[in-house]
Amino acid sequence: MRKICKVTFEDLNLNKQLLSALADLEYVQPTPIQKEAFSVIMSGRDVIGVAQTGTGKTFAFLLPILRQLPYSEQRAPRVLIVVPTRELVKQVVDDIAHLTKYMSVRCMGVYGGTNIKTQQEKVYEGLDILVATPGRLLDLALTKILRLNKVKKLVIDEFDEMLKLGFRPQLLRVLDLLPERKQSLLFSATFSPEVSDITEDHFINPMKIEIAPHGTPLEQIVQSGYHVPNFYTKINLLCMLLERSAEMSKVLVFVNIKRNADLLHAALGERLDDGIGVMHSNKSQNYRFRALEKFEDGTNRVLIATDIMARGLDLREITHVVNFEMPDKPEIYIHRIGRTGRADKAGEALAFIAEQEMEFQMRIETMMRMHIPLLALPDELEISTELLESEKPGSLGDKDYLPEPTALKESKGAFHERGTKRQKVNLGGPTKRNPKKTKPVNRGALRKKKRRKK
Repeated sequence: MRKICKVTFEDLNLNKQLLSALADLEYVQPTPIQKEAFSVIMSGRDVIGVAQTGTGKTFAFLLPILRQLPYSEQRAPRVLIVVPTRELVKQVVDDIAHLTKYMSVRCMGVYGGTNIKTQQEKVYEGLDILVATPGRLLDLALTKILRLNKVKKLVIDEFDEMLKLGFRPQLLRVLDLLPERKQSLLFSATFSPEVSDITEDHFINPMKIEIAPHGTPLEQIVQSGYHVPNFYTKINLLCMLLERSAEMSKVLVFVNIKRNADLLHAALGERLDDGIGVMHSNKSQNYRFRALEKFEDGTNRVLIATDIMARGLDLREITHVVNFEMPDKPEIYIHRIGRTGRADKAGEALAFIAEQEMEFQMRIETMMRMHIPLLALPDELEISTELLESEKPGSLGDKDYLPEPTALKESKGAFHERGTKRQKVNLGGPTKRNPKKTKPVNRGALRKKKRRKK
């Protein structure tokens, strides 16, 4: 039997500086997307990379870019990397710092919510790589201090997420400011039709590298679910699982809205001794960074987050992902569970599914082409009768809130008869009631007429 030799980073056309940096990070073998994309990006061709969350897409574009980046003292950036959130800016900048440990590369990240004058000063000093969110990038470009006419390589990471966040106008404006002759790279876990339309207009004959079909979860992620009646029973279940299982040592919990994230954070904080963190867009930038750091270094065992905050972040060694609330879009579920099982390590994903979320469960299972195995609720679990406002009958969150169409059958729309007292009857104008008075008397004119006669 022939022995299959696995490809290592030594087999790629990397220089000694990058190999040394990878060795320090204890990375030996490239992931499939890193291996497939390397030679194509090195050739200078435009690339669209689609791969599951957790497969190393960031290094897939950073390694060939850094391999081809010569030393320069020019001020304007030669590489532009656009990402959707400030947390992802920080992560990509950190990854570049790790890979360029033995290289001389000037890199900085810019995002909103910070002093733009400080960022202008650093941009003016000169840099090689700029990592930015779309809004702040456009702000800097319009000040004329940031010049984009020298950009040779453009990377758009998590493009579909940027479109969901409403960054389409800023992205299109930035694309118009960039030179026509450049290499354009797009990497994402999903590839929507809207993304395809934009790449057709701004990419030149791109090569699409798709490692796995859209909606395919990583094989090393073990999925399971519980049918749970309501929000507060879900809190009881999560507390019970965390108290009983020492294996749940680093748990990322997803909720759909910020209000419920804060509610869950307060409830877990009262009942558990372990550190509990929360992260969503209403929290300050420093608060969010501290929450990430405490979760990464193990100070906090649990991090509660909304989708916008956790999208694209490389949170390492996560043992469990809990879908405390099921997302209404199947691709969001794939992104969520992809936070665990990264770099070929095993992970576990749990889903807490209320009755009104079973429709979302069916959509997710259809997309994945597999069922989420359901587990029985523990016998000792306390079933709460307390409900959120959105869970109560007749609330906006209830499907049965809207009236049935039949209730409007007898409606005459905006036209209806007034009550007897309010009905208007045409009695005719003043001329019909009193023919002598053809128009209102102008008393001022009468007084002037009398004065003339005198």
